[in-house]
Amino acid sequence: MPYPRVDVVVLTLNDRPAEEAAAQATLLAQRGVDVRVVVVGNGCRPEVVPPGALTVCLPENVGIPAGRNAGADALGREPDPAQWLFFLDNDAAFPRIDVLARLITEAQQHPRAAYVQPRLTGPDDVTTPRRWVPRLRASRPERPGTTTTMTEGVVLVRREAFDAVGGWPAEFFLYHEGLQLAWQCWSAGWTGWYAAGIRMHHPLTSPTRHALFHRLAARNRIWVAYRSLPAPLIPFYLAVWAAITVARAVRVGGLREALAGTREGWTTRRALGSVVKCHAHISSEARVTAAS
Repeated sequence: MPYPRVDVVVLTLNDRPAEEAAAQATLLAQRGVDVRVVVVGNGCRPEVVPPGALTVCLPENVGIPAGRNAGADALGREPDPAQWLFFLDNDAAFPRIDVLARLITEAQQHPRAAYVQPRLTGPDDVTTPRRWVPRLRASRPERPGTTTTMTEGVVLVRREAFDAVGGWPAEFFLYHEGLQLAWQCWSAGWTGWYAAGIRMHHPLTSPTRHALFHRLAARNRIWVAYRSLPAPLIPFYLAVWAAITVARAVRVGGLREALAGTREGWTTRRALGSVVKCHAHISSEARVTAAS
């Protein structure tokens, strides 16, 4: 009986070659699945590529969601696309050789789940920051359950659901694209599942290390609200997150950038309906090759 096939998308800026090589080694070690890989160079030619993998060279850095869309599109044009897509951060790692096989088993046990999210921990296999727990009661990351969001860089998604909702929101560029994709799936009648018993590893980094975090997180939060929430809930949702943003800025800074992002999100919120997803256009310009 053939193994289930998984199409894996890895995005790179060629900025962490040692971590990428380690991540890819754990990917290639997966057993019980047939893995097909694409490495997407976001404004570059990928330098760390597993044998036999596809490469996509984008002419510029188009952001994380659009880059992942380009990889998913390239795999979708291959003969007999896989039923499953896995999106892998280039510095994440599989701690066991059966992670992908177990995730597919979880997905098969939850047929209405558009995506299955493993528990993400630090390299110690224990530490899980609250922001990595895609469910309520984040203080208990070991509890599985239905989830309405996701951790974008280590998630299994059904190709059927991904294509039906239009993929990642390319215009977000960075931050909250997982929340938007999850809500798109829920709006289309799917659910999500947090498989807390299956672990993935990731360096214990903070999103605030990126200069764009405060502006784009504030902007994209408004876009998510106006795209996906009923109108009566939008003011309450944004008020709560405004308070959280201010409290976070007191601790780590970034208030000016967050205010700029809030203004940008607010002034562009009505135009979201006319936003044209760019991943098809990006894919048409990308150069796709197969590694030898």
